[in-house]
Order: sequence, then C-alpha cells, then structure tokens
Amino acid sequence: MKFRINQKRSKSKLTSSDELKTVHHHYPFSSPPAPTPILPAHVLTLVFSYVCPHAQDDSYIPSEDSMKDGGCMLCDMRDLAQCALVNKKWYEAASLLLVRIDSVHYCEREVDLAAKRKRRSFFDRSHNSTLRDAPQQRLSLFVRTVRGDNFLASQVQYLKMSYMTRESAKADLARAVSVLPNLRYVDLPEGFYSDDYSSNTLKQELQMHCPDIKSMRYQAGAERSFAALAQSRYWQNLETLELTRLHLEPAALVQVLSLFSSLHHIKLANLPLLDDSVFKGVPSAPRFPPVASLWIEEAPSISIEALLAYFSRPEIRKVLVTLRLTNTSISPASLHKILAITPYLTSVHISENVTRALLPEPVPPLASRSLRSLHYEISSASASNHSLQNPAESYYNYLASSIMSGSLPSLASVYALSLTITELLLPLPAAPFANIANGIPPYRGIVRPLHLYTKNLLELEWNLTIITPPTAKQRRGSISATRPVSLVGLPSGSRGRDSVMVGNGFGGFLAVPSDEARPGSSSGAKRGARGDAWMG
Repeated sequence: MKFRINQKRSKSKLTSSDELKTVHHHYPFSSPPAPTPILPAHVLTLVFSYVCPHAQDDSYIPSEDSMKDGGCMLCDMRDLAQCALVNKKWYEAASLLLVRIDSVHYCEREVDLAAKRKRRSFFDRSHNSTLRDAPQQRLSLFVRTVRGDNFLASQVQYLKMSYMTRESAKADLARAVSVLPNLRYVDLPEGFYSDDYSSNTLKQELQMHCPDIKSMRYQAGAERSFAALAQSRYWQNLETLELTRLHLEPAALVQVLSLFSSLHHIKLANLPLLDDSVFKGVPSAPRFPPVASLWIEEAPSISIEALLAYFSRPEIRKVLVTLRLTNTSISPASLHKILAITPYLTSVHISENVTRALLPEPVPPLASRSLRSLHYEISSASASNHSLQNPAESYYNYLASSIMSGSLPSLASVYALSLTITELLLPLPAAPFANIANGIPPYRGIVRPLHLYTKNLLELEWNLTIITPPTAKQRRGSISATRPVSLVGLPSGSRGRDSVMVGNGFGGFLAVPSDEARPGSSSGAKRGARGDAWMG
C-alpha cells in the first residue's frame, strides 16, 4: 500500500496555471447546500411532526385522555423546541404545532431530574421554602413567551396540560389565554364548566379574547351561563358541545343549540327535563340542529318515536354517522328501525340494562350497508339475576343471527358483554363426505374479517377474537371452506390437537404454540428442547 503526500504552497508563490489547478484539485470540495432551505413550510411541519408525534393531536379531549404510548412527550417537545432554534424558517414551521405541558418525563430522565429538584436552589424561598412545581414553572415560562411574542401567540391553537396544573394555576392560565386570539381548544379546570367563582376571571378572558373556541362543556350549576349564550353569542364556531346534569327546559335548550351552525357533536347526559319535545319540535319554533355525532346518556324520557321523527328529517339522514345511546328507554329490539332510516350511520353504541328477554315474536334483523362499528353492551338488571335464563343472552342471540344473515356487510368490529357470542358466530362444519356444491346452502354470514371484542361485567380488558370468512378453496381436502376461521382455534383439516381450545381464566383462550416449540410426538422430543411448551 502506497501513501502519497502532496506538499501545498501558498497561492502567492505559484506562478503557473498548472500548479494552481493542481493545488485546487487537492483542496476538499465544498459540501452541497442543505436541502432544508428549499423545502416548503408544510413539508417542514410534516417532518417536525415525526420529531414530536403527539404534536399532531388536534382532538378536543383532555390531555390525560389523549396521551400516546411509546415515547416521552416532554423529550419530544424539547427536541421540537431545539429544532425551532435552528433558523427563522424552522421556527415558523415548528411554531404551528401543538403546545403541550406535561407533568413528568416518561423516561429515565425523570429520575435524574427528580433528584436535581431536591436541591436547595429549586426551593421557593418566598413561600416558606416550598418545592417548586415543575409543570407550573413550564406554564409560567410559556406565559412569558407568548405575552412577549405576538407572532408565536397567534400561532397557538391547542393548549393541553395535566389535570393538576390547570387546577392549581388558574391565574397563569388566564394570563395565557388573554393573548391567544386563534385558540381552538384548551384544557380547563373542572370549576370552569360549573360556573365556580374561582374560574370567573378565566371564563371572562376566554370569552373576550378567544372567539374561535371549538369545544365547550356545561355541567350542573352553569345553567345561567348556558342560557346567556342566546344573547351574548360567544363562541359561534363551536363544533362539540357537552351538556351534563343541567336543569333546563326543553324549549330553552333547543333555542340555544339552534344558534350554532357548526355543531357536529352533541352530548346530552343526565338532563332531568329532557323529553320527546326536544327532538319532535314544534311548528314556528327552533328545531334541534343536525349533527354528525349524537350521544344521549341517562335519558329515560326519550322514546323511540321521538328519535325516529328526528332521524327522518332529510338534513339529519345525510350527516349522522355516530350514535350513542346509554341507559335510555329505547329497547335494543328497536335498533333496526333506526338503522333503516340512517343510510350513512357508521358507528353505533347502545348500552342498556334489560329485565326481560327478547319477545318471541319475529323481529327484523339489524340491516345496514354502512355500519362498521357496533358496541352492543346489553346486561341484565340486578332484579333478574335469579331468573332461570339470563335475559341479555336473548339479545346476543338476536345480534348473532343478524350478523350471520349477511345484512351487515360492512361491519368490521363488534363489542359485546357476552362470552358465548363467539360460538354463535361460528357455524357448525358440514359433514365430512357431504357434497359441498349441492348439499350445502350458500354461506351468507361474515363476508369480511370481523374483530369481536368480548368480556363480562367483572373484566376490565376486552378479549379480541378475529373471525375471518370462509375461503373459496378447500385447504388440504378439508371442509374449512364452509366454516369461518377464528383465533380461538386453528383451521380444521390439520392434526387432531389443532382443535384443542385452552382457556386463560379471563374468558379468552391461550395462544397455540408454534411447530418449532411443540414436537410432533412425545417420542420425537429431544431432551433440553422446548418440548413441554404445549403444557405451559
């Protein structure tokens, strides 16, 4: 191997052009320009969204319910802030993302920071040497930043923080929202929604300086402020509205709701005076607005006739995609009437306690070509626990027959409080030597993979069972083409032990070991191998 050392001289001592070319050749070439200056702003924002994944959270739900797994949100936000310091273009692109103030680091860095916070310099000597709260310090720094930078304050649209931070730092939160004119959503303390006197300043600042708020909630005690919306006309661009335990007359409720033309989600929970007049309407009076998502909870005075009258309106049928009914007087047996007049409904959640089984008279099956998700949580009331037959099981039999009839072709996921519905969705296999072409009727059940989530009332987690439709071709000469395949067992036509189902004690089934972890026979297992994996 040979090494060559080139002696370089200054340009002032070079006379010939050849020597100039030779020296210029040995100098390193200049690096190409960085590609980021030529990238448009929306591309940079997309790149920064991968640096800080939770910055894409544009939902109107609190911080504790919108946390993303698999990373430390504070570290991601710190990396995003460092990217904003590179140049002005990066600063403008990074400032368009979400502002989020979390309590702790969800990584090992929190251990080191917790030890440093115990030092004497972190104590607040002005308040009896108490330990400073780190989230409140972050909120104070954010307030100082936005109050000193009008451009950055105009870019903030979502402001999320932990529960304890927004409950204990109402003054700083009020100072922050007073300079955020384009704010769409902010995590607010619980007293804000019930007109607590400690949140009056915060409410006034939000009403005066944040006209583009998209989500709001009113609870018991806020009847006066909700009724005042008819005259004050605050937050006319509301998209989601939740009303809980409000004592309001139906006429006053509909009058206020009719003023918001941008509403697409309304939640009515435990309203004592809610009745059919809200949805049926009265001539020459305001009507309940059309929404894409309607949640009704704890409303025993609402009848199926009132909802059918509301859903039959042409402007409602075109926009309604989500419906949630919890503990209402609407029987699950009447659900087929709602599906018949809502052609664009994609998600339904019905949760009821029943005392009697489904009547033996024929009920039309659930039929919808657009329904994709169905939460069918039917449970028996406490008074019927001593009956010979569980009343809720008859409703799950009705659900299974509706699915197997093929009237729900787009259904992709089902949630049920029953552990027996899995067996109802698996038809019995055909006889071993039956003529499949002539002797078996065509299969009209599940036509696409179905995610079935089941549990009982005592369980916390859902048990997932994936049921696939039968294949067009027979596999290994078996009859698996006429029977759906589920995760609770293996396809028929294989070895005899493939059909064994082992329970896990929680209503589900244990996973079947792979062929590498399970020997073909007891005599073929080698000592030291994982031959006992099947036995656990």
